[in-house]
This record gives sequence, C-alpha cells and structure tokens, in this order.
Amino acid sequence: MGFVSILGFTHKLIEERVKSGETAIDATAGNGVDTAFLARIVGPEGTVHAFDIQQQALDHTAARIAKEHPDTNVMLHLCSHAELLRVIPQDQHGLVAAVMFNLGYLPGADHATITQPGSTVTALEAAARLIRRGGIITAVLYTGHPGGEEEAAAVEQWASELPQKQFQVLQYRFMNQINRPPYLIAVEKRL
Repeated sequence: MGFVSILGFTHKLIEERVKSGETAIDATAGNGVDTAFLARIVGPEGTVHAFDIQQQALDHTAARIAKEHPDTNVMLHLCSHAELLRVIPQDQHGLVAAVMFNLGYLPGADHATITQPGSTVTALEAAARLIRRGGIITAVLYTGHPGGEEEAAAVEQWASELPQKQFQVLQYRFMNQINRPPYLIAVEKRL
C-alpha cells in the first residue's frame, strides 16, 4: 500500500473539515474535478463557487456538474480568483468552509495560459479572510512548467508568513520522484 496521492490527500483534508450545507470555493475550476468534489461534499443544501478565467474551463465544469451533481448549487464565475472578495457575497465572508487552488494551466488547453503569482497571492489572502474558523485552504502547486517555480515560491512565502496563532500550515510532497511532481500546501484557520 502506497502513500495517498497529492490530490487524494487534498480531498481527504477537505472531507474531514467541510460539512453538508456549507459554502466552498474552487478558485481554479479547470475541468471541474474539484468543483464536483466540493459539490458532493456540500450537497444540495450547500453552495460551491467556481472561478476560472477561461470559458472553456467553465464549460467543462458545467458539463461535469450537470452529469454528476445536477441538484447542487454551483455558481460559475468567469473571472480571476483574485476577485474572490468582490464576488463572494458579503454575508459569507468569514463563513466559507474551504477554498481549493489547483495551480498551473488547464489540462488539454493552451499551456501558455497559467495562473500567476500576483493574482494567486491576492486570492490566497482573500481566501484567508473568507474561511471560517476550522476552514481550510488547499493549494496544489505544479513546478514543471514555465512560471510554476516562481508561483510556488510566492505561495510558500505567503504561507510561511501567516501568523502561527491564527493559522496552521502543512506541506505534503513526494521528495524522491523525478519530473518535479506536484505538492500541496494546506492552511487551516485556527482563530
């Protein structure tokens, strides 16, 4: 039996913290895998907000949700995850259960369109304000493409500077694999 994969471990952390009826955010909708996962967890009484700057990603996500979770409340936002604070309703600020980031590029699309360090850090700062006590932020980092190393360094710096009394930060990675595999930074809000 091997270790849990990066995405599997990410989902496990979220499943332990998010309840039916809560609000969750997929900050990088991509092909809708994390959006569908969050929709399953929050159920028909909850809400999932999914963000992406590419219409193709939101189309894939909408199709996945229609097939797998048609009875859930999923709101798709064609804008940068840097807009989290503006888009998420004010009455949900401080109450969001989870915010997921799966950084890099949209699989199967243009690899030149990637998440950027500046907007990602802005989105992470917003996520830290949006989540409730016991809420979680997950960021899966991919360093094997141009710009990936710089974004990962920016995310690591942001996470390492979070106040210890308010946040707990975890890094989960496989260290002896070739081809620079993805790794996870997870942040849990303590206060």
